[in-house]
Amino acid sequence: MPDAPAHRFPVRVYFEDTDAGGVVYHAAYLRFAERARTEWLRDLGLAHSQLIAREGLIFVVKRLAIDYVRPARLDESLVVETRLAGLGRASVTLAQTVRRAEATVAALEVVLACVRLATGRPEAMPEGLRGLIRAQSGV
Repeated sequence: MPDAPAHRFPVRVYFEDTDAGGVVYHAAYLRFAERARTEWLRDLGLAHSQLIAREGLIFVVKRLAIDYVRPARLDESLVVETRLAGLGRASVTLAQTVRRAEATVAALEVVLACVRLATGRPEAMPEGLRGLIRAQSGV
């Protein structure tokens, strides 16, 4: 779904995000992407806390692949773009791109599984949630 609109989340690189050389440490990209996914869900109209309270469900990372394209450095402004790449009964696949201006810094593919909090087992998303994701993602 490459034509799906992107959710954009700005990020500033802080000292805590970097290694001794001032380059963003590889694991920091995971935090940037997690925050962006949280805001993507919130902008759909459903915060994680609401998903838990209303449905007893959470999204967990089932699989994640990341390509580091070029380094980001201390104090730079980045944007994490999140796009829907696939929607299953109990999973969501997102394409996330970390950019500095127009240059790609890192590219991630993340598969999220919908899980019943009480049991820890995968469960189909409620149709209302699937509808929100589809509608807001332009699919």
